Amino acid sequence: MPEEAQLIALAAISDVLDRHGIEYWLFGGWAVDFHAGRVSRAHDDLDLAIWVEDRDRIARLLAADGWSHAPEEDEDGYTGYEREGVRLELAFIERGHEGTVYTPLESGRGSWHPEAFGDEVAELHSVRARVIGLQALRADKSEVHDDPRVAAKDRTDLETLDASRQE
Repeated sequence: MPEEAQLIALAAISDVLDRHGIEYWLFGGWAVDFHAGRVSRAHDDLDLAIWVEDRDRIARLLAADGWSHAPEEDEDGYTGYEREGVRLELAFIERGHEGTVYTPLESGRGSWHPEAFGDEVAELHSVRARVIGLQALRADKSEVHDDPRVAAKDRTDLETLDASRQE
């Protein structure tokens, strides 16, 4: 089952990054599931936000753990890795002079919610991971997207978060 392979990979990545004192935050669909406490849908990949200054260290650690760098042609502000059928996408973040966290892009800055990067840790199926804040996740999933597939996933993710709040 792909979700099991993704959770196993996330557990291993979290362990490596934690052991080396590297901050990361799970975001996207898996962050929704970690906040909700259940797997709500199939996921294409694992999405982690990392400090841009940790990029080279993480690349070495991932390579040592069997991950292959698998960049996409049009990537900007992130890069991808693959191992045993699991895709990992790393979004790079940086802190501006004013304290705002952003993703450095060729065209400027990609914005993040001000409460995205805290100390929240969540657990799902015995896997613990740092996650972006719930308010930030809701804001991200509420953004309007032109791509109908992305928009549909975001609607589903918001429904999952709403349902978990009522439980």
